[in-house]
Amino acid sequence: MATIIDLNAETRALCDADTTSYPAATLLRRINEAYERVVGWLIQADGTWEYDDSNYTDLPIGTQTLTEAQSAYTFNDKFLQILEVQVMDDEGNWRIIPTIDQKEIAGETPLSETYETAGFPQFYDKVTDDTIKFYPAPTATNVTLASGLKIRFKRTASVFTSAQVTTGTKVPGFVSTYHYILAYMAAIPYCMSYKKDRVGLYEKRVDDMKKELIDAYSSREKDTRHFMTNEGILFR
Repeated sequence: MATIIDLNAETRALCDADTTSYPAATLLRRINEAYERVVGWLIQADGTWEYDDSNYTDLPIGTQTLTEAQSAYTFNDKFLQILEVQVMDDEGNWRIIPTIDQKEIAGETPLSETYETAGFPQFYDKVTDDTIKFYPAPTATNVTLASGLKIRFKRTASVFTSAQVTTGTKVPGFVSTYHYILAYMAAIPYCMSYKKDRVGLYEKRVDDMKKELIDAYSSREKDTRHFMTNEGILFR
């Protein structure tokens, strides 16, 4: 297991650098960039087991209150991929809403016209990276507006902050065997400028660890996730 202090020390050691030649702000930025890349790999490779950074203390499920006749809803920018959208009906039952894309029905009547009368949403369309639109828009006659929208999602890494570097105890939220991949990844940009002879070696090391890490997560089962608490994510 490697803390952020360990990762910073290892990165500088790989570069023969110190706090002057490899400043804390630059190193933090590169560690976090590497961290988010690793999480992206794991999300794409998680197979039947849905990866989520173990530093989060809540489930990757967000809830939001619906608004009468409003079709578009914007969600938190940490969301990377929507897995499932549910709306609560007027009897308090959650119902899964299927996705639809206007592009898939080119030449047909626009969805906004087909479903211009508010009611219970039959479909949702992801119109931007952080916004979905319901067809038709919800209405209190057919849905429960208060906390009536639930989205299950995949999200990016719980990246390190400068304050956490000072505390020094936080660890990356993936299996500890591969924590030091972040140090190698953060060392490469520095070495590209100052230690070019090491770049190939470190890139090979990263590639080997990446393959092993993806293999490890591809074979994990859903029931191995045991670190979360039942708490929602706030929408903005």
